[in-house]
Amino acid sequence: METRFFKIPTCIGDVSLSVAKGHFATRNSHTNYFVDVTSQQSCIRDAEAVAQQLSQRNLSQHLLIDTILCMDGTRVIGTCLAQKLTQGGFRSINAGREIYVLREHLGTNGKLIFRDNARHMLEGKNVLLLLASVTTGGTVRRGIECVEYYKGNVAGIAAIYSHLKEIDGIPVVSLFDTNDLPGYASYLPEECPMCKEKQELDAEVDKYGYSAL
Repeated sequence: METRFFKIPTCIGDVSLSVAKGHFATRNSHTNYFVDVTSQQSCIRDAEAVAQQLSQRNLSQHLLIDTILCMDGTRVIGTCLAQKLTQGGFRSINAGREIYVLREHLGTNGKLIFRDNARHMLEGKNVLLLLASVTTGGTVRRGIECVEYYKGNVAGIAAIYSHLKEIDGIPVVSLFDTNDLPGYASYLPEECPMCKEKQELDAEVDKYGYSAL
């Protein structure tokens, strides 16, 4: 079955969101929407547009950031965001500072790990977790666990799209949320009503995109 995408009517600056409706399986959940952020992850122009919009939110004036931990393949966005937050003349408490940009590394047990030469970028640092999208919060919690293990402090969470307003008491700053996707729903796989109704999966999705079934 062909997965049909459409752009939602809401635009944030130059950032638009492409989505598909159906039955999709992620690592942690089943959803009735697939949010496609491939362009924002890969295209420098679109990544800069996302970084511009995020930098104009609470990230710029209220969060002191030492390190951006890029999850979900957001390293291009993270690099652009670090540049926006530190550039001179910008109204940001991070202007003129040095911000490290790290990408996630998964160990054999599925947990995030970092080598010894990268530990100083997390230890005692204020870390921003950057994601493409947040649904159940499982990926974010793995990030929080990792940062705390390396004795860092999670200063904030940012995403292009988020189904959640906060995770473990930490607010999520996002450009789009469930108000932009009417009827959006996320379920644990064993509780998915679409599965109970024998509705076939349209695709398996992860941070790299989707694979139609």
